[in-house]
Amino acid sequence: MMRIGLVGTGLLGNAVGLHILESGYDLTAFNRTKAKTKQLQERGAKIVDTPKEVAENSDIVFTVVKNADAVRKVSFGDSCISCGKHDGLVVADMSTINPIASKEIAGEFAKKGIMMLDTPVMGGPNVAIKGELVMMVGGDRETFEKHRKIFDVIANKVFYLGENGTAHAVKLAMNLQIAMLSLALSEGITLARGASIEPEVFLQILNSTYFKTGMSETKAYKMIRDSFEPTFTLSNLKKDLDTINQAAHDFGLELPMAKKANQVYQDAVEKGFGDLDYTGILAYIKEIAKSNLA
Repeated sequence: MMRIGLVGTGLLGNAVGLHILESGYDLTAFNRTKAKTKQLQERGAKIVDTPKEVAENSDIVFTVVKNADAVRKVSFGDSCISCGKHDGLVVADMSTINPIASKEIAGEFAKKGIMMLDTPVMGGPNVAIKGELVMMVGGDRETFEKHRKIFDVIANKVFYLGENGTAHAVKLAMNLQIAMLSLALSEGITLARGASIEPEVFLQILNSTYFKTGMSETKAYKMIRDSFEPTFTLSNLKKDLDTINQAAHDFGLELPMAKKANQVYQDAVEKGFGDLDYTGILAYIKEIAKSNLA
């Protein structure tokens, strides 16, 4: 059976790792903060001290880290993934990064004789633990097909999109939807409350129309109860909006609403809302809605 490696065991990485173990695979994992690997170790994962050791013990290594700089560090820094190169080693990056950076990183791996695939996903830890993520894949088609089985374990829908960078581009487009939907819901809820209408009524009507979304049917009910336990933090979505706007600039595009959303999320982080779930943007909007009229 294919040996799986995991570099990065935050909320998403940990959930993916637990599902991989539950599916019967051997897993070798590394995280800079070792305490975050405890649950995986208890379920049978081999925990090592460097990304190099992960590579040495794996046929495919998934990276699930903060940004492109972090991907580069675990890939090419001290005691890195590429330092543990062996025949047939493949790297699959599940991080959310600029597609241009992804192409550059894939190129560096290629120089070292290592194939890299983009494998970003949609869905949080609660979905990952059940293997029900949606995965987008970019990179060499033959490498993708050879390792398709593990991708089908991690995700219940897998879309192959083309060359390196394509999957990360679509991932950024998807996360832009998340940011916009959470803002639209938050302002709709706030407007309804301002008119002395119960937000449940607003959601009932919204969810009776063509304009309903998975977010309006599920997370929105937690939002109106001020329940913002993070599955994906507000500060992480702010980081992704930075990447979205940088990618747009790199592609020669102007995305006016992405810029405005980035500023709103930046203000929310500066006001101390960053550790909430991304839907905690409602708490920020609730705070400023009337204060800005004063």
